[in-house]
Amino acid sequence: MSGAGAGGRGPIAVAMSGGLDSSVAALLLARAGEPVFGLSMLLWEGSGRAAPGRCCGALDLGDARRVAAQAGIAHHTLTMEREFRERVVDPFVEEYLTGRTPSPCVRCNTFVKFDLLLDRARRLGAERLATGHYARIVDGDAGPELHAAADAAKDQSYFLFELTRERLGRLLFPLGERTKGEVREIARAAGLPVAEKGESMEVCFVEGTVRDLVESEARARPERFGAAELGRPSRLVDSAGTDLGRGEPYYRYTVGQRRGLGVAAGERRYVLEVLPATGTVVVGPGEDLAAPGLAGERLHWVGEPEEEVTVRIRSRHPGVAARVRPRPGGRVEVEFAEPQRGVAPGQAAVFYRGTRVVGGCWITGRLGPGGARRPASGSAGGRG
Repeated sequence: MSGAGAGGRGPIAVAMSGGLDSSVAALLLARAGEPVFGLSMLLWEGSGRAAPGRCCGALDLGDARRVAAQAGIAHHTLTMEREFRERVVDPFVEEYLTGRTPSPCVRCNTFVKFDLLLDRARRLGAERLATGHYARIVDGDAGPELHAAADAAKDQSYFLFELTRERLGRLLFPLGERTKGEVREIARAAGLPVAEKGESMEVCFVEGTVRDLVESEARARPERFGAAELGRPSRLVDSAGTDLGRGEPYYRYTVGQRRGLGVAAGERRYVLEVLPATGTVVVGPGEDLAAPGLAGERLHWVGEPEEEVTVRIRSRHPGVAARVRPRPGGRVEVEFAEPQRGVAPGQAAVFYRGTRVVGGCWITGRLGPGGARRPASGSAGGRG
């Protein structure tokens, strides 16, 4: 079973979201005779109504309780809405208002599941925490290593790059060697109530559109987000600064976006930059999206630093050979072997050697020719 972690046979808490994957992870551990209990988090009921797939909402936790009962294990629920808002939802809103494209799943894993939840699990007597992530933990010469899942189509290692070896030593990923199809067949054979349950939402705390959430949260707390400019049309310009008209508010655009730009028909244009300080959105042809590298911050290594890596700039990016150049203060420059499109500030860049995750950073901007840093989206400061 992938991710034996710290070893020993102490109690294992299984993070049970009420979905298919975490349910099967709990079942497999219970069948293996491990001392297991289920642990669920009530994270977000901000929509005001119950609905499945809403980030450990009430309906999903009901499924988790039913699966735990069927597997013959104890189950506990933790209410962590305040922590989730502070560590995931608020930064998500703030990133959009500063012209970036956030990656809330990474933050949730880093600051909620493998920080707060792991701490709560240990208080309840657990020595290890298991989840339904598709990733693998492998014992290496220098300690636990994080590797991509056997099922490349479901691999979630990209979202876990901020884990440390100390954390990895306390984690288990029982599904790391299995395919999604195998996991569903296990659930069907066991008669689990979640056997036919679909995937959760991509941003599971968003009901409706992202812009609806951003605007409702900002208007509800102007002292936190500064909502005076909400709804103001943006100024659309090309790379030379030529005015192309007015568009939606700047925070409704993301780098690489093509549809819904509000620009007169002609050649295909894409969002190249979002500049909140002036409410400007720069658009241009697709080839202008290509960048020879990226600038990043909050550089993190899972183990020892590496210079030559394969970097993925999105969760489903195929990866490109790259050279990592650390800079002072946790900053970093990453030079690609071939120019890449879609380097979006706010997203994670994750470094691999083969299947092993060696580290990563948070993208702040693109590198220009010769390594010169281009202005990063949101770098001008302010909220528009």
